[in-house]
Amino acid sequence: MAATKQSNSAATLAERLTPLYRTMSLIRQVETALTRLFANGEVPGFIHLSIGQEAVATGIASALQAQDSLATTHRGHGHVLARGMEVTGFMKEIMGREGGLCKGRGGSMHVADLSLGILGANGIVGAGIPIALGSAMAHKIRKTGGVAVAFFGDGAMAEGVLHETMNMASLWKSPLLMVCENNGWSEFSPTSRQFTASLQKLAEAFGIGYAQVDGNDVIAVADAAAAAAEQLRAGKGPFVLECVTHRVRGHFEGDAQKYRDAGELESVHEHDPLTSARKALLAAGVDTSTIDAEIAAQVEAAIDAARADALPTIESAIQDVYTQAAHEETGA
Repeated sequence: MAATKQSNSAATLAERLTPLYRTMSLIRQVETALTRLFANGEVPGFIHLSIGQEAVATGIASALQAQDSLATTHRGHGHVLARGMEVTGFMKEIMGREGGLCKGRGGSMHVADLSLGILGANGIVGAGIPIALGSAMAHKIRKTGGVAVAFFGDGAMAEGVLHETMNMASLWKSPLLMVCENNGWSEFSPTSRQFTASLQKLAEAFGIGYAQVDGNDVIAVADAAAAAAEQLRAGKGPFVLECVTHRVRGHFEGDAQKYRDAGELESVHEHDPLTSARKALLAAGVDTSTIDAEIAAQVEAAIDAARADALPTIESAIQDVYTQAAHEETGA
């Protein structure tokens, strides 16, 4: 009997964890490929990678429904991929190609796909938070049953726009899930030097529900996100979920991270969410190498398609940027 229960438990874990692992592997492999593409000069502008933080994006996305929406950050590749953004269109966008989801104009820090409720990444710290609030209010007014997610980093905890959004969301009982990816670093400084309070106390000050979770445990994040989403859909007002995680790469790609202790940098790999998920699946009898190989082929195909796609022409690059005003002839 005990053996049967153990077998059933392993099967249940495998059934639940396998799709989550697949999403995390996709994010990891896409961003690992981007490190190579950026180094080769194939990605214009800056990129900010979320390697090591895949469990947050994956767990949150698992609780979302088709009508839901989200606003992300400058470190938002994982969020949009977990939400279901098409990989080839994403890669074309990051590489500045005409066939990108935003025609190559948004790039890494402004990628969006409204068909999936992805309201866009944002290069300004905390700027996506009030955008998500507006979307949450739209869900409430239109009675869609949807929720809006505002992703932000711990560096945004000191931003006034977060405090203002909390106040308004609480007043209006908006279905807004505020997800803080607390990786301990606000750009180049420890968060402890940027914010003196705690996010929990800040949420409590505005009468908002709060929970903290291990952001490297994808099951824990998924459970916490599902519980929060249930409250939001029940009309109980906004919720703050703080996911404690680790930043592996620099603030931006190319950042040598000389401001970080070598021991701390080495220790972040001990918390790798893919490693722990891989071990759990292996114990449950699931070989993840096949999944990883399938995703690797998918990512390389997307890169090949992006390389083959045209760069925007000067004429097309300025379309939808400026309003074409009609000028009346004066006859002069």
